[in-house]
Amino acid sequence: MEFNDPAGMLRVCTERLGEKAGRQFAALARRGFRLEPLADDAQATGRCRLGGPALLDPGTPWPEYGGFPLSLHAVLDTDALAPWLGDELPVRPGLLNVFYLDPDVPYQDYRHLEISGTEVCRVIPADPARAVETAAPEPARSYPATPVHAADVIMLPDSWDVENSDVEFDEDEHWGASSLILDTMGGFDANTAGNHCAFGWPDTSYASAVTDRDADGPAIHLLQLAEDGELGWGWGDAGTMYFTIPAKAFAAGDFSKAKADMRCC
Repeated sequence: MEFNDPAGMLRVCTERLGEKAGRQFAALARRGFRLEPLADDAQATGRCRLGGPALLDPGTPWPEYGGFPLSLHAVLDTDALAPWLGDELPVRPGLLNVFYLDPDVPYQDYRHLEISGTEVCRVIPADPARAVETAAPEPARSYPATPVHAADVIMLPDSWDVENSDVEFDEDEHWGASSLILDTMGGFDANTAGNHCAFGWPDTSYASAVTDRDADGPAIHLLQLAEDGELGWGWGDAGTMYFTIPAKAFAAGDFSKAKADMRCC
């Protein structure tokens, strides 16, 4: 769910959920971005882009998984995103290069390897002053370089990323907090579906949560990649790819803990 201003978001939440639950739900909001292709007079946000060569510090090895070079899917320019994120960006990692195993690599070529969400993806920071364009080695796929405009939005968690302890609800009327959000937020539910997004909350309209939780709270959502015919990638049947990182690792700037999670119908 996304909004353009905190006051409008709070008003909708309290109107639909009631004063107490509405304020509890609104307190979960995070700042994020829709990553939009350039159109009309929109300008690229810093060096943010989808596809293209990586922007890596000199000497940084290209990431691999089991001998297969990963494919560069996006670069996020956190210096350009920092003014909107504010305290929600506790470190300034510069450029974040987001890699994932090419989905077109035949499964039989890597099925003997142990697969986990942290092994098939990498998020590699780079110093903007030193980073150089680095072409993907064969057989990694190189997607078209597509600069994007990062549109500021305020995001609420989708119903499936809400836990029962987050929001007060009537147990006689709802089977859980997710039921409350599904029933009452209506058309404001899951409206980032089909979009590329950074930070904020992911759209998790596949009836299951994407955002892991631990003692430090919900994981940080780094990137949501939808199917994109123009760029040439897809994630199964109407699928979406999510990249998240534990909150403690994010605060420490340890992007080796980032993981990928693909969901499809």
